[in-house]
Amino acid sequence: MAEQQNKNKYSIIVPTYNERLNIALIVYLVFKHIPDINFEIIIVDDGSPDGTQDIVKQLQQVYGEDRVLLRPRPRKLGLGTAYIHGLKHATGNFVIIMDADLSHHPKYLPQFIKKKIETGASIVTGTRYVTGGGVHGWTLMRKLTSRGANVLAHTLLWPGVSDLTGSFRLYKKTVLEHIISSCVSKGYVFQMEMIVRASRKGYHIEEVPITFVDRVYGRGGKT
Repeated sequence: MAEQQNKNKYSIIVPTYNERLNIALIVYLVFKHIPDINFEIIIVDDGSPDGTQDIVKQLQQVYGEDRVLLRPRPRKLGLGTAYIHGLKHATGNFVIIMDADLSHHPKYLPQFIKKKIETGASIVTGTRYVTGGGVHGWTLMRKLTSRGANVLAHTLLWPGVSDLTGSFRLYKKTVLEHIISSCVSKGYVFQMEMIVRASRKGYHIEEVPITFVDRVYGRGGKT
């Protein structure tokens, strides 16, 4: 399995907006948890006024500009378009999408990669709603709202996955390019549209249980 991991390259796209307090830690944790994997981190920052880009430039001095790529945009232009922008700069044959606020912990990355290798899946998505998954730091109302939205979406759309609104995913790059070209959503609904379209197109999707942790530092806002 190690040989297969090394011959593949993973482009990790991380959209940011006001993540100065989190971005150094998320980058550090990625390097810590997948030290033997060939990867690049593409940070798509939407003109953060808090100095996020300055921190990223310091990280480039530590890890190298070939491992930590800063691909900024002038202002907030939407989460969906941030992924499209990052994808244009991705050189890996697999793409991982994750949040910068530590709600998606890099400790799960080895499980995503392992699941992809073992099953040959085109998409591996993190889920909060199976055994071993969960949410930490949410109020009961927020949990019920999220669960209710997923139940409603399942009833209407039958997507074949348990967590439609999650955004921690690994894609085969060619599959992501195919799906993303047909999506019309630009905001948070983008993630739901992506997985529904992937299911409709018959792509092999696998799930990995994750615990989603609400942000600890900063206000964020992503894009």
